[in-house]
Amino acid sequence: MKNLTRHTGLLRIIKRLPQSTNGNARFLVTVDGWTCCTAVDSDVADDVKNFKDKVVEAVIGTHYGKATLDSLVLKQEAA
Repeated sequence: MKNLTRHTGLLRIIKRLPQSTNGNARFLVTVDGWTCCTAVDSDVADDVKNFKDKVVEAVIGTHYGKATLDSLVLKQEAA
């Protein structure tokens, strides 16, 4: 993965993409105005389902010229 950038914002699922040949979920998401997809057969897709509509810190990079979600961390909300 190249050109990694870090973004903090609300995680929104735009749509579910066709699953991988191994049956793992894939998503097209947006974070802080940046649109990206989950990588094939990555564990990040499980985090996307769990962190939907929550504030996250996302690392987005390019993989074969396509914006791809590298990692997600749930941000603690202030009390």
